[in-house]
Amino acid sequence: MSKGVIIYRSKYGAAKIYAEWLSEMTGFECVDIKKSDPNQVFQSEIIILCGGVYASGIAGISFLKKNAGRLKGKKTAVFAVGASPYDEKAMEEIKNHNLKGELSEIPVFYGRGAWDEKRMTLPDRTMCRMLQKSVAKKDPDTYEPWMKALMCAVGQSCDWTDREYLTPLLEYLDRVS
Repeated sequence: MSKGVIIYRSKYGAAKIYAEWLSEMTGFECVDIKKSDPNQVFQSEIIILCGGVYASGIAGISFLKKNAGRLKGKKTAVFAVGASPYDEKAMEEIKNHNLKGELSEIPVFYGRGAWDEKRMTLPDRTMCRMLQKSVAKKDPDTYEPWMKALMCAVGQSCDWTDREYLTPLLEYLDRVS
């Protein structure tokens, strides 16, 4: 049985970067969730999912939901990657939205990713622009942290990835190993 595996689902690359960094730091195998063999994944004692956050959903979470029964006895964690700065309230909402029932006890960690409208798909770029227009109608003094980040990123290419975001997850792994 292998000690650990990191599975990731990355649309624009930031979740993959974090998964690869985590693999370097832990020695765990790192596998794109689309190319993973569930039988091999569940031979590991520790399973970490790294996935981007899109419209409150964590990419790759369906893999954990589909295999929830096989997670029993495994040390499992999720590392969510998004463009917004960390916000405790938003993270609680994301956790509650994605990890229900059997998955509700899985800890979720967060790292800020990247933003590049030029690399976005047309539907993603359109959705972001519609959201930006909606937020622009509000009083800036009432913006939530994600709204401020959204409005600051308009038309820019930003990369906020930082190995430091992995520290809480690494501390968790030290406690459960």
